[in-house]
Amino acid sequence: MGVAGIAADMGQRGGVLWVLEVAVLVTSACLAGVSGDEFSVLRSPQSVVFRDGSWPIPGERIPDVAALSMGFSVEEDLSWPGLAVGDLFHRPRATVLVTVKGVDKLALPVKGVSYPIENAVPFSLDSVANAIHTLFSEETPVVLQLAPSEERVYMVGKANSVFEDLSVTLRQLRNRLFQDNSILGSLPLNSLSRNNEVDLLFLSELQVLHDIASLLSRHKHLAKDHSPDLYSLELSGLEEVGKRYGEDSQQFKDASQILVDSLQKSEPDNPYNLAYPYNYNYSVIFNIILWMMIGLALAVIVISYNLWNMDPGYDSIIYRMTNQKIRMD
Repeated sequence: MGVAGIAADMGQRGGVLWVLEVAVLVTSACLAGVSGDEFSVLRSPQSVVFRDGSWPIPGERIPDVAALSMGFSVEEDLSWPGLAVGDLFHRPRATVLVTVKGVDKLALPVKGVSYPIENAVPFSLDSVANAIHTLFSEETPVVLQLAPSEERVYMVGKANSVFEDLSVTLRQLRNRLFQDNSILGSLPLNSLSRNNEVDLLFLSELQVLHDIASLLSRHKHLAKDHSPDLYSLELSGLEEVGKRYGEDSQQFKDASQILVDSLQKSEPDNPYNLAYPYNYNYSVIFNIILWMMIGLALAVIVISYNLWNMDPGYDSIIYRMTNQKIRMD
């Protein structure tokens, strides 16, 4: 079983886990993933620190890792050194978890961080979703959990309106693949076939990833609210390709490479070392601080000038009262 996820810092907060958080899909997220007996972090914001090391993580505690990376507390302490204490004031705004079933290992980029998994068991992010709803119930955060091959869908909050036209059933996915703007027009299929049911299932799951990314790019306002979002996708198409052709087949190798390439299509690194974009509160905070500093500087100058030019015998109340007392005596 494999899982991938993304958590990215959207705006200035942001969130993705690979146990794959699809930071690919959002402006700021934490990206992580688990494949086979391996948990990999492809990308995470600076506020979430994953250390390099071979520390094993229990499979049932992966949801706790996702929760802690988003700044939530967990019922049982997690004594796992792979996740360090990050910036508590800038947490990921989104976490995307992509579970790739039936794969021992994916050829992920070396810049990511991977950890072995102990006791790889099925898990869900329901506890993380409940925490989001409890703490941000008034802001209707996006919670999207999909398992296309099982036609299992869970959408809450703004996801109900943003993803209302998303193909989720097998029939919808098949029809979506043969539309003009599907991935079949741009994806190199190599040894995969458009006429094979197993191949089409795998390609349908890639189409879902592509459609989610497209919808998020058209609804960028989701990255500007103050509630963290959660995306969880369970992919089993690659497992079916392996069962149909064998894991040593060219079809399985091509499908694995296509999946890895698709998961890595997040926003590219900034080649010019530019600063991150400021949010809409920047101008307000800047003006408050600017004019407050100018006012304080002017006050210090005026007070200093008057103290320097003060006549002790005339301007100071201390000297005036002392002189009056001497005259009375």
